[in-house]
Order: sequence, then structure tokens, then C-alpha cells
Amino acid sequence: MKFLRDQLDRQAKHFEKGGKLERLYALWEANDTFLYTPGRVAKGKTHVRDGLDLKRMMIVVVAALAGCVAMAFYNTGYQANLAISQGAAPLQAWQTSAMQALGVGFDPGSLLANVVHGGLYYVPVLILTLAVGGLWEAVFAIVRGHEINEGFLVTWMLFPLILPPTTPLWQVALGISFGVVLGKEVFGGTGMNVLNPALTARAFIFFAYPAEMSGDRVWTAAQTSADGVSGATWLSEASSTGVHALTVGLSWWDAFLGFIPGSMGETSTLACLFGALILIITRIGSWRIMVSVAAGTIAMALLLNAVGSETNAFFGVPFWWHFVLGGWAFGTVYMATDPVSAPATETARMVYGFLIGVLVILVRVVNPAYPEGMMLSILLMNVFAPVIDHFVIRSNVNRRQARYAA
Repeated sequence: MKFLRDQLDRQAKHFEKGGKLERLYALWEANDTFLYTPGRVAKGKTHVRDGLDLKRMMIVVVAALAGCVAMAFYNTGYQANLAISQGAAPLQAWQTSAMQALGVGFDPGSLLANVVHGGLYYVPVLILTLAVGGLWEAVFAIVRGHEINEGFLVTWMLFPLILPPTTPLWQVALGISFGVVLGKEVFGGTGMNVLNPALTARAFIFFAYPAEMSGDRVWTAAQTSADGVSGATWLSEASSTGVHALTVGLSWWDAFLGFIPGSMGETSTLACLFGALILIITRIGSWRIMVSVAAGTIAMALLLNAVGSETNAFFGVPFWWHFVLGGWAFGTVYMATDPVSAPATETARMVYGFLIGVLVILVRVVNPAYPEGMMLSILLMNVFAPVIDHFVIRSNVNRRQARYAA
């Protein structure tokens, strides 16, 4: 490691001010600070010292995603192998060649086969997201003369997890470009964005190419149908026949554990709870937002259950099913708690989370054409987060003025 440190120090002069590669300083600095702790430290009594910097914060979030990443490998491969074993999906030539080269088959009962097959879908998306998104980050850092910060690290990990496995790679590149450039960099970069970049990227692909993003490819078959259903179809079925569609061949525990079709890393509520625990213990994710989202979901689901509907069976789906379907758990833990796009004040966070929970149920139930509402709910409340903060702060100011008025 000393050899590597010496090599980085030896090349530093070319990238620092006055060097021939001065404009590429951001690229050198990114590698140096990723491998080693910066050698410069703040001095003087005026500086606030904290052991949690941006890099450590992002690394903790990545660690909290470990369970979801594991499900992206295993469940993606399991659903694909299950569909192939049932004859519900045709074998692709590249799949056969890759699996044969790795010496594994398409047995859904084999852990190795599932993990390897899932990796064939997940890893290319992950690599492409890093390559394209990282390129945009580097371009903007070089043009602005800024350092490349670690904010993209979380976006890089989040974006592949919220995509259907069959998303074309060119759409992945287009989506992450939109999310990074128009969702973050045009606002000034990390810490300045109004919308969550990963969700912005997914929303762009969804509305531009809804067929691919709805996950309607037949390979995502489940045991409930010989023709195959997708992750989106679980909610679509519930919107037409209610909770009865969910209980045929599918247990609540299956959905809770994540062994159902869907986007690569957001099917397991259990994995999301593991991540929530890490984020709450480290105080990186706001428990107030998570609890408030759950409270809003419960309140609106109970209200619609009580109202009922003769034409919309989705009114009867109980809140505990909403918790384990679609992207509810993933969005609640990792997206809604984004410290940049979420409110800054504690009271505002509770209002923000509660409204997300209310909106996700309204979108799912009242709009049968779009049975999943987590993405839209969070993005909409991202826009209103500064407004909620404003009214909370204004209320506090008015209350203190009244309290201490002469």
C-alpha cells in the first residue's frame, strides 16, 4: 500500500495547480480520496469536527443496501430460472452460453444457479450505471473546477435496484444520464438537487418507455399463472380483483421475504428493514419519515377499506399487503429519507412522510391505470419539501415572537 501511496504522491504535481493536467485534477483527487483519507485537515478553533463526512455517510448507505443487492442477485435469478423451468419463458442464446460457460444450469432450487443467473442481469446494469453516470459526474466536476464527491455512489447503487431485470441497457444509460444531468447537476450538483436523482432517472424511463419499465416480460413468471405475471402485475391484479388475487398461490410471507417478481432489488421488505435499522442506528436515515410514511399508508388504506367500492376491488386491499408489494418498503427506507431532497426540520419530515404514505395509496387505489404509486408520491413530495420546511420554520418564528413579545 505504501507503493501505491508513493505513486499517487508522485503524480500529484501533474494534476495540481500549474501542472500539465490541472484541468483533470478532479479525476486524480477522486481516486486519491477514495483509496486514502485526505492528508489535509481543518485547524483552528473555528472549525466544527465531525467523524461523519460525506464519504462515510455514503458508504453507510451502501452497506445498508447489502440485503437488497443480495436479493437482486438471488431473486432475479430465481424468478428467471423458475419461469424457464415451467416453460413460461424461452431461453435466450446469451443466457445458455453464459450459464454453460460458468458450469451451472437453470435449476431454481440451486442457490448457485440463481445467484449466477441473477448476476447476468444485475451486474451489466450496475457497471453501465457507474460508467455513464460517473462520466457525467466527472465532466461536470472538470468543467466547474470542483472535486468529484461521493454523492453519486448512492445513486449508482440505488438505480439498478429499482429497475426491472429486462430493462434494455441503452435505456439504462439514457435514464441515468437524465437523472444525473437534469435531476442533479443542473441544480448545482450533490446537495443542491430538489429531486432524488435515482427516482428521477427511473421516472424518465418509465414515462418514455412504459412497456419495458412495467416489467411485463413473460420471463418474470410466478407460480400463480402459466402465462406468467410481472412485479407490476401483482398490483394490477389487485386493482381488478382485490386481495383475492394476492392470496392465490402467494403468501404474505413470500412477499415479505421478497420471493416474488419485481424490480431487481426492491421486492424484499425484510432486506429493506435490515437497511432501515442501519440507517436509523447511524442517524443517517430519519426514522420520523419512515414511521410517518407507514402511518399515512395505514390511515389512507383503512379509510378506503371502510369506504369500499363496487367497481374498484383495490379499495379492499389491507395496508399490510401494501407494505410488502411494489416499491413501498424500498422507497420508504432509501428514497423518502434522502437527506437532500427531504425536509430539514423534524416536524416537516413527519408531515412529508405522512403525505407520501397517503399519496401512495391514493395513486395505487384510485388510479387503476397506474397501480404503483411510490415513485410518483416521493417525487411530488420532493418538490413540496422546501414549502413544508418554510411553513414549519415560519410557524416556529411566529410562536417565539408571540412568546417573547414585550
